[in-house]
Amino acid sequence: MSTSDETELCYPHLGNSSCRKNVRPHSVSVSIYTTLASLSVLTVTLNLMVIITISHFKKLHTPTNFLLLSLSIADFCVGFLYIFQIILMDGCWYLSANWCLFYSVICLVLTSASIGTIVLISIDRYIAVCDPLHYPTKVTVNRAKMCIVTCWCCSVFYTFVYMDILKQPSLSYSCIGECQAYIHLIAKLMHLFFSYIIPVTIIVLLYVRVFVVAVSQARAMHSQVGVVTPHGSLKVYRSELKAARVLGVVVVGFLLCLTPFYIVLLNIRFGAVNMSSLVFVICLYYSNSFLNPMIYVFLYPWFRKCLKYIVSLQILKSGSSEANIL
Repeated sequence: MSTSDETELCYPHLGNSSCRKNVRPHSVSVSIYTTLASLSVLTVTLNLMVIITISHFKKLHTPTNFLLLSLSIADFCVGFLYIFQIILMDGCWYLSANWCLFYSVICLVLTSASIGTIVLISIDRYIAVCDPLHYPTKVTVNRAKMCIVTCWCCSVFYTFVYMDILKQPSLSYSCIGECQAYIHLIAKLMHLFFSYIIPVTIIVLLYVRVFVVAVSQARAMHSQVGVVTPHGSLKVYRSELKAARVLGVVVVGFLLCLTPFYIVLLNIRFGAVNMSSLVFVICLYYSNSFLNPMIYVFLYPWFRKCLKYIVSLQILKSGSSEANIL
């Protein structure tokens, strides 16, 4: 075997039993690695800011913000998954089979938790806009925390059920140097159904309902604002509506990043799925974890104010948790 052929193998000394690399120009490879590394750092940093902000400032301890905190924790962890994608960019897996299995499990847990949290956020906004009078009694901080814990527990349970249907990645290698798993037809349909069709249907139906109710209530309040609508109620409603719009942007961004992955997954033949062949749509999906905190920066004034507290180290001062950042 020639030297030029050996450079295309993940493990040249293993010959034909080794997987082949995805050969790219050096400049292209450097650009891809730099972009992924930058996204990893920014995703981890920005979501850490969200976690610190909501955890530290007591004024932000609301059911909606705790849901955002859960989403940010998942996004924060996703930032570290870019490391595995960087490894897979040339189509070679240089770590052990156990690490491949670990990556698959963690990825599924985090993505399932993110999807579940997005559904909870949609339900929260639905109740806040469509039933604002009963929202404080129906949606409490304790109930929000219970829902979040349940969501993460269900994500872990779903992951182990799904992975039990899959064969071990180490048993389905077609060559040495890849991280792949044989996806059984039942597992593929189950994942499509529970991780995409059901959540997306719930999210879309709830936000369509929120939009219809918001428009009708806005018209009614506009015509009666000077007659029977208390100013305080109008202010609260506008606040809830603004929160619904912001979180609606989060949901839209999530769906735009999520959908391509499932389109590609459906177009791949049933059987072995090579992780490197899905690298683009997986990275696009991961990029949503960077997009979410950016949405908060541009659309939430309180988040920008909290960032100033953190960057200027005012957060270290005594009593800073009681600051009025709203």
